[in-house]
Amino acid sequence: MASGDLASPAISDALVILGAAGLVIPVFTRFRITPVIGFILIGILVGPYGLGQLVYERPLLEHITISDPEALEPFAEFGIILLLFAIGLELSFNRLWQLRRLVFGLGAMELMIGGLCLAAVLAMMGQYWTGALALGFALAFSSTAIVLPISGSTSPVGRAALSMLLFEDIMIVPIIFILGAMAPNAQAEGWSGLLDTLWQGALVIAVMMIAGRIALPRLFAQAARTKSPELFLAAALLVVIGASLATAAVGLSPIVGALIAGLLIAETEYHGEVESIMEPFKGLALGIFLITVGMSIDLRTIWDNLGTIAVAVLGVLVFKALLTGTLLRLMGARRSTAAETGILMASPSETTLIVLAAASSAMLIQPGTAQFWQIVTAIGLTFTPLLARLGRVVGRRVEPAPELPEEDEGEPRVIIIGAGRVGRLIAQMLDEHDKPYVAIDSDADMIESAKRKGYRAVFGDAARGDALQHLGIEDALAVVLTMDEPILAQRLVAKLRASYPDLLIVARARDIAHASALYRAGASHAVPETLEATLQLSEAVLVDIGVAMGPVIASIHEKRDEFRARIEEEGALAYKPKLRSGTVDG
Repeated sequence: MASGDLASPAISDALVILGAAGLVIPVFTRFRITPVIGFILIGILVGPYGLGQLVYERPLLEHITISDPEALEPFAEFGIILLLFAIGLELSFNRLWQLRRLVFGLGAMELMIGGLCLAAVLAMMGQYWTGALALGFALAFSSTAIVLPISGSTSPVGRAALSMLLFEDIMIVPIIFILGAMAPNAQAEGWSGLLDTLWQGALVIAVMMIAGRIALPRLFAQAARTKSPELFLAAALLVVIGASLATAAVGLSPIVGALIAGLLIAETEYHGEVESIMEPFKGLALGIFLITVGMSIDLRTIWDNLGTIAVAVLGVLVFKALLTGTLLRLMGARRSTAAETGILMASPSETTLIVLAAASSAMLIQPGTAQFWQIVTAIGLTFTPLLARLGRVVGRRVEPAPELPEEDEGEPRVIIIGAGRVGRLIAQMLDEHDKPYVAIDSDADMIESAKRKGYRAVFGDAARGDALQHLGIEDALAVVLTMDEPILAQRLVAKLRASYPDLLIVARARDIAHASALYRAGASHAVPETLEATLQLSEAVLVDIGVAMGPVIASIHEKRDEFRARIEEEGALAYKPKLRSGTVDG
């Protein structure tokens, strides 16, 4: 291969993207900032309006800029396809059916009312009514690619956001068809084309669902028998690309096909493996999409029209936040959920750019108008992670977590370090036996959630001595460490034992080696969760397949003695540690 080929624009662009991913993800993760902002900033920097405009003066910049932004668009679209595929994997048809009221109720109202209201405002500002409708519905969309990775799909906020975004994704194609039919030179075929697309799309979806339920389990079973990750990946890509092409061939959006493919695989026993093997590709492709968003932002144009653009961005964000929050409240959502979801969903979407392009090609809006709203959309997308944080803050303010009455001043209590799954279960058991406790965690969202569910929890960093002193550790009945951070737990145990020699310290351990380290650090009891789970699973299966209870208990005792001896040896203990299970005390 010639040396000139090595420096081809495609390879140079690929190196820039991979370098950006390698820089953005670890740096922004280190500072607990979403990489979304990082990718958009990289796009601004290396795009045609950033360093790219200096390439002619500084040829060396060609190696760290994107030479052909349009060539990245197919990869950005593929990133959105993979995102919808991943969302489908996390759902199921039963769960989707449970969301039908939110999808076709809340989702429909949010898009239709938002689009019509924005269109009315734009028409009053002088935009012709057809162009105002196009702009109104374009701006009513919210970003699937950015919102869902932030909100998830299981929390109340995530379920509400998912429902609205699913309806928007369904409505992309009908809205684009309607805009084409409204074009000045459009004929009646535009409406008939929409009807053809709808019935053909319904037929393709029905065929996919029937064939998928029959073929997919067999396909992935065959791939699993080969024990080849490459073949498993190839099968997953074949399914998602094939489904996307099938829906695109009849005029539907390819993301509809990707979502259905994910839903079908979610019904099989192989969905976990598919989800894990596709995760890196989804993240990289989504990063490419965000870089393309950044490349569309012209900072000079923004500076020249700063006031107008700022008013437009602020107006869209405020209106959409108020509308979405109000609709959620009318449908019975909590004030905190309505406020957080409304602010999170306030920015425009990557779909907005598609609808703007369709409206411009149909001559419903002028190219300059389309460019203005494209800049507004790109800025709104950049603000989405910041809106998510603002939404959480506002949600806590409008509906603070209930303050539980404190126990008697100075009463000894159990201090639980960590308010996650394990910490909450321990708190339930203490409550069951009327033992006072307080949980402490440095994750503000975790504390907020725990307090809303009735747990006594406070925000604080247990690694700081004063935080535990404020909770009365000197007189504490016990300290229970539940965090899944082995090194931190070991250091904290050593620190507590040095300061409080007589304190009862019970620590969660990952395995025998970790339990041994915790005992060496000074833990009173270290419970290896993998050991306890394994012994209880073994006990359950032996009894259920017909082995007598006596021999089972004896074998559990023997196995527990083996583990106890290992912990005693590895921990250099002068005593045999206590190990307990749900059935046997050892």
